[in-house]
Amino acid sequence: MMYFSRLKTTAIALVCALGVLLCLPNVIRAPAPWLPWHSVHLGLDLQGGSYLLLEVDMKAVVKERLDSLVDSVRTALRPGSIFYSRLAADTEHDRVVLRLRDPARLPDALAALKPLTQDSVTPGVPDLDLASTPDGTVTLTLNQTGLTQRATQAVQQSIEIVRRRIDETGVLDPQITRQGDDRIVVQLPGIQDPNRIKELLGRTAHMTFRLVDDNAIPGAPPPPGDELLPMQDNPKVTLPVRRRIDVDGGDLTDARAANNSQTGQWVVTFAFDSNGTRRFAQVSSDNVGHRFAIVLDDKIISAPVIREPITGGRGEISGNFTAQSATDLAVLLRAGALPAPLTVVEERSVGPELGADSIRAGAISLLIGFVLVIAYMGIFYGLFGWFANLALIFNLILMLAVLSLLEATLTLPGMAGILLTLGMAVDANILINERVREESRNGRPPLAALEAGFKRAYSTIFDSNATTFLAHVMLFIFGSGPVKGFAVTITVGIATTLFTAWMLTRLFVSRWYVATRPQLLPV
Repeated sequence: MMYFSRLKTTAIALVCALGVLLCLPNVIRAPAPWLPWHSVHLGLDLQGGSYLLLEVDMKAVVKERLDSLVDSVRTALRPGSIFYSRLAADTEHDRVVLRLRDPARLPDALAALKPLTQDSVTPGVPDLDLASTPDGTVTLTLNQTGLTQRATQAVQQSIEIVRRRIDETGVLDPQITRQGDDRIVVQLPGIQDPNRIKELLGRTAHMTFRLVDDNAIPGAPPPPGDELLPMQDNPKVTLPVRRRIDVDGGDLTDARAANNSQTGQWVVTFAFDSNGTRRFAQVSSDNVGHRFAIVLDDKIISAPVIREPITGGRGEISGNFTAQSATDLAVLLRAGALPAPLTVVEERSVGPELGADSIRAGAISLLIGFVLVIAYMGIFYGLFGWFANLALIFNLILMLAVLSLLEATLTLPGMAGILLTLGMAVDANILINERVREESRNGRPPLAALEAGFKRAYSTIFDSNATTFLAHVMLFIFGSGPVKGFAVTITVGIATTLFTAWMLTRLFVSRWYVATRPQLLPV
């Protein structure tokens, strides 16, 4: 139990040395850019920054699903020549209503529409209820399962796209988490003015490429299948654009802000994937001489005339851009379109002065707690207490090393977790010292007392830390934001505490015993 081979001693020393090396990035800059220089990041409450609470517009999610369903119903009825007098989305009741011209075709219509009820987010779980009446009226209603599926999918997709957009702006270590059923919390450390971020997050950025209907009569209502959309730079000017999407912006693989060498204006260049390239080439080949509208969030950015087929899958968007607006549009297109609009329902800013005060208060509390713990152990347990104090210092070093390796975000709850870890580490050493003291008082010789003390204390230490570990794993799984940071700090602290209490402290005591061979233990 108290014997340490040279290999084991070397391994423990290497772990401690590695911990010191991993802590260095927190105090000095990287000497070379190619070095893996990982450090702990400061959270919003320590560094200052902005807090945004976003809400996903679920009505827009449902509306988009119903509009898509209308197109699907139209497509499903066309092969059987099933005609109808009415087909419309009823957003108030979350359904699509179809009225057939000939009620006798009702069985054929139901058979054609039945496959649509299986087109759900979760395979095998229908999200639509299909019903009919003898007069030829058919309704497809989005059920509660469908609403829940769409809401969950919309929030998860929104979180991913929000993360992409923020990462494109260069913000370091943003915290993006879900809150409730339809809200997203965004924390931006170091960002004091989040206006540009809000503008990026507030735009759906759904880009489509659609043909302009050159046959529409100016000033008259748009014909069926068309809609009037305003120009982005002049909303008073509208163009009749076909509702059918010829090429979707989801097929874009890249978008960059660039400066046109001929005109000197800022433009956004883009590139399609194989599917988008094929569709774009087909549409441009079939419609030479016609206008092709580039639509972003129901506003026309530009509507150039197709001069020749575009088969390379690349193009550019022009439209009175500045360098900033071109860059922002490129960011939006690269990150992808949001499934629904996001609304900022709460906004808070934490100033750097408050963050500095929080760091100072947390550092003072850690220092006072550390000094009190060291003094207590040194006074009550003598030499063995100082061994425990030395192990406690390495415990903190190893904890910081692991957090640096993970590039964790340190918040006030995280600092509280570090202070709590000190107490847990001291508890382990107190159990060991009390066990050794008890065995010594029972008349055991020094070596036997040390062997029995460490052996009997370890089972108690392991059991108590294992239960604490499981509790904080659950806290990490079901918690969010700072709660997760607290749980991570504690779980890392448990691992380092077990190592230092069982291995490092025992190594110190073993080396001391071999060097001195005492007749009595100083406990």
